[in-house]
Amino acid sequence: MATYIDALGRAVDIASPPERIVSLVPSITEALFAFGASDRVVGVTRFCIEPAAAVADVPKVGGTKDVDCSRVLGLNPDLVIANVEENTQADIDRLLDAGLTVLVTYPRTVAEAIGELRLIAEITHTATTAEPYLADAQNELRTATQLTAHYSPLATSVFCPIWRKPWMTIGPETYIHDMLRICGGLNVYGDSEDRYPTVTLGEVHRRAPTIVLLPDEPYPFKPKHAKEVIAGLGDVRIHFVDGKDLCWYGPRIGPAIRSISRLLTEGQDSS
Repeated sequence: MATYIDALGRAVDIASPPERIVSLVPSITEALFAFGASDRVVGVTRFCIEPAAAVADVPKVGGTKDVDCSRVLGLNPDLVIANVEENTQADIDRLLDAGLTVLVTYPRTVAEAIGELRLIAEITHTATTAEPYLADAQNELRTATQLTAHYSPLATSVFCPIWRKPWMTIGPETYIHDMLRICGGLNVYGDSEDRYPTVTLGEVHRRAPTIVLLPDEPYPFKPKHAKEVIAGLGDVRIHFVDGKDLCWYGPRIGPAIRSISRLLTEGQDSS
């Protein structure tokens, strides 16, 4: 019997390496497949879309916010992986009350995400195959932090909406905020009291971002939306980005840091 501490500080007892895993977290699902545990993943949500071909035939247990708990129970998992933001507390409680072993994740920084992925690799006995991904992420985190330490934050002030009608963006204590920070960006809503503040474009303009990132998820931003955002702004750079690079943690952390760093620090001198 091994005991692990999850993101909520709960002691999770696991008698042996799990053989039947249900993942309720899209980025964790992708990580499990990359780490070599694909044959043990017996259930995922309909939003677990990567790796596309591999997850297509895996049984679905509803959405991230509306988990079909009876379907999960029917799969007889020996481990369920959930997330504080992705899933509802009510669904997590139902699974726990049913006697299932549930590991809850909640990374709010890139470093925390790497740590939780390392924990999952340990639990699933996939540490060897996971290590190249984790080492790449750790190295890119360290390199980006060193390189961007001397960049001018005024030149890399970023507005990154995540929703429209109403407009919403990211505040502090969020994974996306930290990803932007380590990649050299200054989140113009980094001083918000809310983790995901609702904003107006007038407020955004007053904060004068020099870069606007428009992700394709959770809201599918298009070029027509860029016109809305930049109307009234001065000299600003617009980048359409893969939303998964901003908010999915797993095998894509290292590549995402490289990609976003290039976008944010374009033309900057780190000397």
